[in-house]
Order: sequence, then structure tokens, then C-alpha cells
Amino acid sequence: MDVTGFELAGRLDQQVIDSALLRGNPLGDPHRRPVWVYLPPGYDGSEQRYPVTYVLLGFGGTLPLWRNRMPFRRPVPELIDRIFARGEAPPMILVFVDAMTKYGGSQYVDSAGTGRYHSYLCDEVVNWVDTRYRTIADRRHRAIAGKSSGGLGAMITPMLRPDLFGALATHSGDALSEAQYIPHFLHAVRHLRAYDGDIFRWWHDFSTRVAFTKPEDERLLELLGVSACFSPGPDGTPELPFDPHTGQLRADVWERWLRWDPVRMAPAHASTLRSLRAIWIDAGTSDEWFLDLGAEALHRSLRVAGVSDERMHFELFDGGHRAVEYRQPLALAWLAHQLSA
Repeated sequence: MDVTGFELAGRLDQQVIDSALLRGNPLGDPHRRPVWVYLPPGYDGSEQRYPVTYVLLGFGGTLPLWRNRMPFRRPVPELIDRIFARGEAPPMILVFVDAMTKYGGSQYVDSAGTGRYHSYLCDEVVNWVDTRYRTIADRRHRAIAGKSSGGLGAMITPMLRPDLFGALATHSGDALSEAQYIPHFLHAVRHLRAYDGDIFRWWHDFSTRVAFTKPEDERLLELLGVSACFSPGPDGTPELPFDPHTGQLRADVWERWLRWDPVRMAPAHASTLRSLRAIWIDAGTSDEWFLDLGAEALHRSLRVAGVSDERMHFELFDGGHRAVEYRQPLALAWLAHQLSA
């Protein structure tokens, strides 16, 4: 095991990007951001150029999570490294991106409530990687992948920046907002009774004790964090898309959330989606956020948009939202074949 904590045939560079775009962000989060670059076996000592996949974390995720070593299971970097080492997929560079915020995540969008995380990814990270590593700097050989909120980033980014990304993989990615969020809005209202309907009273309590020691913590943190991304007020303060006392939707705020739903975005980006070389979509059939329904809806939207079945891999597997890290190397290996074709 090397100094990175991984058993790798390839190599992992742990670097830091000094982001101009994140400097002075609304939440005061660090503008110096860690980035991990995995270089496959054979990279050192060769002149070969490689396709690249950018890998995005889910909500609340930080780069050290990639080191998590569950009993009898290996972390994602080791799993995909073994596939490359055995020659089961063409070699590929992987870039692990950090976009954590004070509220738990950025959803990989530009927002007055959190900062310019979409621009950071597209305009700073990609250029930084292409400048320093032997990449094939072309959309046809560049993909983006992620799980949960990272899956959202993987879905929306190629639609918004087709000049950069030509393929994607999404695992249990945020989609079909009414199925994903509305059940949690209703539970959140019940949680907020203890705080007189004020999510910032909960936030103050959460910030002054050990995190995740109350049953409401995970749900309320997610809703506060996503509100900061999708529906900041004029001064950047997060606005909830529902009445915190009744659960009734606030139509104008909720509409701002729906604009980021990949299922709803797809028709307006049909030509871009048809141009992608490869799209992997999967989710567990018992996903706690109903993201299996989102995966099904996205798949149908893509077919309506004219994306050919030959370019898509769609799968619903037995399982929920958690402990599905083993799905990611499957998609990364598939992407490596598509990007190298």
C-alpha cells in the first residue's frame, strides 16, 4: 500500500487547484481545492495520450471518501485500477473533483447562494488537467461520471457544455424532482415543528453539536444545501420550495428547482444528447430517494429525444442508494471502451 492509502498498479496524484472563480464565494468556503488525478498503469515512461473521465461525489462527499474501505470490499480507485491492470478496459485518466460547501454540496451548478462550481469544473479544472497531463483534449474522449448529486452534475454538465464532454455515467442521479423531493418535504415539515418552522434554527443547533446525532439532520441538511444551490434569495439566503408549516409547494421557488431536473432539461437539449458517444444510467430498485424512477424517466426522455439505444446502457439493479460503489467501476470501464473507440 502506497502513501495514498491505495494498492494501485497505476498512480494517484493528489494536487490542489487555486481557483479564481471560487475566491470570495458567498459561503466563505476554501477557494484552494483538492483534486486527485489517477494515472493508469503504463502512463509513466510513455508518450501516450489518454481519454479522461471526471468523477463527481454525491452530496456531503469529500475526496477522502474515495479511500473508504468497507469490510471485504475495495474502494473505487482500486477496483478500476485492477480492471486497467488486467487489460479488461483501455487505460484512462480519472479526475476526482471536490465541490463541497458549508451546507454540504454545490450540486455542481453556479449559484448566488454557494458559488460558481459549474464554471469551476468546466473552465478551471478541465483546463488545469489538460495542461498538466497527457490527455486527449477533445470532447469525444472526455466523459463525466457521478453518483447521486454527482450523478446530477454528470447529467446536466454535458447538456450545458457539449464543447467539453461527450459521454456520461450517472448512478442513482438526482432526477424526476417530484418523486425525489416532495416526500422529503413532507417529512421535513414534521421535523421543523421542533424549530418553529425555521430551518435556520435547526442549522444553528446542528452547527453547535455533534453532527448527525438527531434523526432530522440528514434530511434538513440536504434541503438547506439544495435550496442554497437552486433557490437562493436576492441576498443569497436559501429559500425553501415549500411552506415549512404545511408542506404546500411555493410554486415560484419550486419552479426554480424544476429547471435543474435532467428529465425536464432533456427536450431542450435533444440535439446535444444525440451527439453524446455514450450514456450510462443505473439506479437501485429500492432507492430511498426514488431515484430509480428518475433513472427510468430520464431513459425514456432520452429515447424520445432520439438518443439511440446503442449509445446507452440502462439498468435497474437490486439495491438502494447506499453502498453501491461497486457499480462505478463497471461504468468507468464501459466508458473507457467507448472513449477509446
